[in-house]
Amino acid sequence: MYVRNAWYVTAWSHEVSRDPVRRTVCEIPVTLYRKRDGEPVALADRCSHRGYPLSAGKLVDDAIECGYHGFRFDCSGTCVRIPAQEIIPPRTTIRSFPLVEKDGWIWIWIGDSERADAAAVPDTHWMTDPEWATVTHSFPFACRAELIHDNLLDLTHESFIHLSTVGDDYIYKHGLTVVVEGDVVSADRLMPGVEAPPLYAATMGLSGLWDRFHCTEFHAPSFHALHSGITGLGRPREEGYLIKVMNGITPIDAHTSHYYYAFSRNFGVDDQSATDALVEGLRTVLQEDADAMALQETGVQSRPAGESDVLIGQDAGLAKARKVMARLLAAEQPA
Repeated sequence: MYVRNAWYVTAWSHEVSRDPVRRTVCEIPVTLYRKRDGEPVALADRCSHRGYPLSAGKLVDDAIECGYHGFRFDCSGTCVRIPAQEIIPPRTTIRSFPLVEKDGWIWIWIGDSERADAAAVPDTHWMTDPEWATVTHSFPFACRAELIHDNLLDLTHESFIHLSTVGDDYIYKHGLTVVVEGDVVSADRLMPGVEAPPLYAATMGLSGLWDRFHCTEFHAPSFHALHSGITGLGRPREEGYLIKVMNGITPIDAHTSHYYYAFSRNFGVDDQSATDALVEGLRTVLQEDADAMALQETGVQSRPAGESDVLIGQDAGLAKARKVMARLLAAEQPA
C-alpha cells in the first residue's frame, strides 16, 4: 500500500524538541526528539519489552527511557540499560530511522536505511529564503494520501470549491501539458488574459487582465511543488508575481493523512497585512480541501467492488502519476 523507500515529511522543525513526540508514518509509529546538540532522532515508538510507547517516556542525556519499566535506548535503537538485570538480550534493539532536517521540515525514511539518500530530498529552499515570504499550515486530512495527490494534480476543482479565494470559472477551460521525467510528474496549465483570483487580487493589489499559470510538480510518492503566479500579458513567467507552494503529503494509515503546507511568495515580502490575509485565506483553502477529501473518502469506501473512477482529459496529470506510483509500489514487492 505504501512506497517505503522514499522521504516523507514527519514534522516541522519547531515541533521536535527535548520532549519526545509521536508521529505515525505509513502505519509505523515513531518517536521523535532532539539530542543535546540539537540533532533530531527517530526511533520506533514501541519498547521491545512490552510494547509501551517510548514517546510516553523521558530522555536521559541522549537516550530515551521507557516510562513503564525503565528500559533505556540510545539514538541507534540499541538497548543500553535494563534496570532489573545486567544482561541485555540482542532482541531488545529497536529500529532507528534516517532523518534529514531541511528548510524547517524533518523528513524520515521508513524503507531500507542503506538506500536513504539525503540528496533525494526535494528542493524547498523558498521556505527559508529571505527574498521570499512564507506562510505555513499543518492539517490532518480524513482521507487516503492518493486522494490528495489527485487533488493537487487536477486543479480544476478550484473553479468549484475555492471560488472565494483562488478559484475562477476559467480554470477548467484551459488544458494541461503533462510531462513525466523519472518519478516526477509535471502538470502545467497556462491561462492567458484572465483576471486574478480574489485572494491574489486582494494581497497583490491587482486589477485588469493577466496571464495566470500553475504547474504542479509531483515528486512521487510524497511531495508536490506548485509553481504558480501571474505575469503581464505575453510576458515571461519569471517576471511575474510568483508563488511556490510546497505540499508534503504523509500517509498516516489507509484512510488518513497528514498535510504539511508552505506558501512562499516573491512579492510584498515585508507586507505583514498581506501575510496575515494569506494566513486566513489559505487556511480556508486547506479546510475546503480537507472537507472535500473527507467526503470523497466516504464515497470511495462505499462504492461497489469493481467500480472505478471515470477519468477525463483534465485528469491526464493524475493518470500518469498513478502509473508512476504503481511502478514504485511494484518495484518494492517480493519477486
